[in-house]
Formats: sequence, C-alpha cells, structure tokens
Amino acid sequence: MALALVTGGLQAQTLRWASQGDMQTADPHSQNEIVTNAMNGQVYERLVSRDRHLNLVPGLATEWTQLKPTLWRLKLRQGVKFHDGSPFTADDVVFSINRAKDPYSQISVYAQAVGTPRKIDDFTVEFQLDKVNPIFLQHLDTLFIMSKRWCEQHKVVQPQNFKDKQETYAATHANGTGPYQMTAREPGIRTTFKRNPDWWGKFDGNVQDAVYTPIANDATRLAALVSGEIDFVLDPSPRDIPKLKQTPQVKVQEGPENRIVFIGMDQARDKLLYAKVPGDKNPFKDLRVRQALYQAVDIQTLRTKLMNGLSLPTGGLTPSPLGAFNDPQLETRLPYDLTAARKLMADAGYANGFEVTLDCTNNRYINDERICLALASMWAQLKVKVKVNAQPRVLMFPKLEKLDTSLYMYGWGGSITDAEVAMTPLMRNRGEKSVGQYNFGNWKDDKFDELAAASSEEADPKKREALIKAALAEFRSQVHLIPLHRQMIPWATRANVTVVHRPDNWFELRWASVAAK
Repeated sequence: MALALVTGGLQAQTLRWASQGDMQTADPHSQNEIVTNAMNGQVYERLVSRDRHLNLVPGLATEWTQLKPTLWRLKLRQGVKFHDGSPFTADDVVFSINRAKDPYSQISVYAQAVGTPRKIDDFTVEFQLDKVNPIFLQHLDTLFIMSKRWCEQHKVVQPQNFKDKQETYAATHANGTGPYQMTAREPGIRTTFKRNPDWWGKFDGNVQDAVYTPIANDATRLAALVSGEIDFVLDPSPRDIPKLKQTPQVKVQEGPENRIVFIGMDQARDKLLYAKVPGDKNPFKDLRVRQALYQAVDIQTLRTKLMNGLSLPTGGLTPSPLGAFNDPQLETRLPYDLTAARKLMADAGYANGFEVTLDCTNNRYINDERICLALASMWAQLKVKVKVNAQPRVLMFPKLEKLDTSLYMYGWGGSITDAEVAMTPLMRNRGEKSVGQYNFGNWKDDKFDELAAASSEEADPKKREALIKAALAEFRSQVHLIPLHRQMIPWATRANVTVVHRPDNWFELRWASVAAK
C-alpha cells in the first residue's frame, strides 16, 4: 500500500473499499440511491451538510435566515473553487437547483420543495417558496451543487436520462467542490478518487487516494477483506458477521439504518403485466389480497434464519420510527396468521391463488434476493406461485421508473427522519412536480393524499404531527405497501482502518484513516 503525504501526524494512505454493487452514475442529479449519492458526495457538496451525528451544519452556505414563512436567504461560502479551478458563486446554486428540478432527475421532488432560487449577489441566494416547507433545510441537504460553466461546456445542462440508457459526459466525469476529486470512472469495475488539496474544509482523516471496487459475490468480498486486498466492506453478509468478529485483523461496526425495506404492488392496471390470474384480473386492487400477502409473511423467521438478527421488523412506513413520532400503533405489524390470510384470499375469490413475478434487486439491500426467494416460499402457502426476477439495481431501478412491474421489493431511507421524505415522493398519488415519483405501484388514495399534502405545508408542529399520524394510519389501513423491516448495517474494516459509522449508511472519506501496519 503506497504512502502519500503526512497529515495531522498520520501518514496518509490509500483506502480500498468495496460493496456488492456499483454506483449507478456520476451525475449527481440523475439517480437517488444511497451508494450513488454517497460516492457522488465525496466529490459534490450541498449548501448544508451533516455532521457525524446527522445534525445539519454549514456546507457551501455559511448561514441562513428565514425572512418570511416562504422566503429564505442564504449566505454562500467565499473562496471556494470547483475541481477545475473555476470559482463557486450564486450562479452555480441557481443553475444546480433548477437542473435538479428537471423531469429526468430523481431528486426533482426535493428540488421542487425548496422553491425558486434567486441570485441577490455573487454570494447571496434567496429561495422563494409557494408554500411553507417545514423541512426546507433538510431538503437542501439532498441537492448537490454543480458548476454551471462546466455543465454548459460539456453539454450536460440536463441530468442524465438514466432509465432510457442515455450516456453523457457527467455520467462518467465529475467536477465538484468537495474534499475528493474523481480521477477515473470505469462502471462496474472501479472508481478512483484523490484528495482535493484546495478544499475549503478540514480533513479529520489521512486518506489521500481511494479506490472503490464493486464485488458482487459475498464470499469473494469477504475473502478480499480477510486477505487484506480490501480495507473496508460496506455490506458484509449478515451470515458472515459472527465469523468476521472472530477474524484477526478485522473489525465490525453495526447499528440500525434509517431505511425500511418493503413490498410494492401494481394497484392501477386492470390486468397485471407479469402474472397469470383467473379472469385476467388484478388481484392487488383488492385490499383483502394485499392484507393476505402481508399476514402470510413470517417476519421473525426472516429475521432469525435469514438476516441473522440484523434486521428490525416493523409495521411502520417511514425510514425511521421518528417519522411516526415513535407511535406504537403506527409501528406494530399485522400479525402473522396463515389461517386469516387464507380466508382473506378465499373471500376475495382467490382460494386457488394465482401466478405473479416479483421484481427484486440482487445487489442493493442486505440479502435482497434471498428475502424475495423466502417470500415466494411463504406466499406459496396461499397458493400464490411467485417467480423471482432478481437482477442488478442498474437494470431493476429503470424498470420500476417505467412502472414496468407487477410486484416488487424496494427500500427507502437516508439521513432525513421526517415522514415528509417518504410520504410525498414515495406514498402520495402520482402528480405534478414529481409528487409520487416513486409510487411505482401507482395506487391512488385520495384521503391519504389530502392529509399528506396538508402536512407538507403545516407550520404548527402539533397540527402537523396530527396530520402525519392520520395520514400514516390511513395508508396502513389500505396496505398499499407491505413493510418488512428496517435494516441493520454492519460495516467491516481491517484493524488498522478507522471509519465513522452513521445511521444513514453514508461513508465519508474525509473522516477515514488508515494507520501504517
């Protein structure tokens, strides 16, 4: 391992890290997925940022003031340069927020939520909202800032159209203001980074260079860590954790992630795309069928036998229980009850079941393909014959964007614990300004939608809490999604590596250190 410069009394090192899947694109506005966001987050920055405990802290903005309920003013950090040496100004902020609103952007719903940006001077920006946004600053933390000049120069003023396989310069090249520069991007093979010597912030670690390698196979990833070929694995398999804890020169950190894993169903089409159903109907339009599938999930077996205890079963719908104000009624699962599930199927006219395809990633969530196979076995007890279509997320996510699915597994999470971050993009009726953008089942629930929309602009905390609880209760009652669990996230490193483990599963290179062996 090559040594570089000396920083803070520690010799700077190269860090080699891996997980089961690659980032999807280097365009920071195209896709909204944690591995992609976190890797882009080494290069690109936001106006506000997060500290080690997920508290909001200044980023490219040094201060902010809410002048009116619908008007915010931000002062920008001066002296910041993009990696190509061009200065960062208010023009880049206005351009980036508007770029992120593009229909090709998967973070459009968050960009829409912060209103219209307006340049006051080179280092002052105002945001005019059309309605109150109770989590305005948290939405800002989801929006990466790009160089207006660089995007114009390379003809990438629009985000990459990922679902239609568009290739752009921004998909494989990057120019941010962040602590690391992307030096090479080979999709599916490796991505390399080097420290930005002109970064405005403070490095708490000693990593000078970094190499990310996607390694799909669990055993291969484990072997690479144990042999020292890799320094850090983001997603060791839960079944390997006991062994890793006993392995010399390896450390394991683990904790709950702000991420819920769930099942979605097409509830809009009269006939399912990928199914054989008596009468060519759509059984998922029937609440009794949705509830039957829910109550046929033996969640404790999933937790103990498959996840090795590294999951938190829940009936909740938000990435964190904080989103539901830790309300036990909103977190309690429907009971596992095969007898009740079979009666529901019979009452709905499906006593003899039907056939359907379950779309599932095989390189995104912990044990994702195995979970889908286990669910198929459980639902077979209802005479529902499930074909598991497991594929890499680079293939499955564009498929879901096109609503090209009948039944799917998905996850939702991140640093924001507020219910808004799930309700508007994921759960609301599909509508304008990217509302319901991730409602891949295309359900419609006007009662929930009205309550959720009202909570999105309610400034009074108590009134907003009541609206959110009522909205979540309505959504739960209709079983539009089948919640499974919140992930636990184990990270594994070599003994000489120090990393900061956060509940949003976000890895910061600038906090990492590699001690000399």
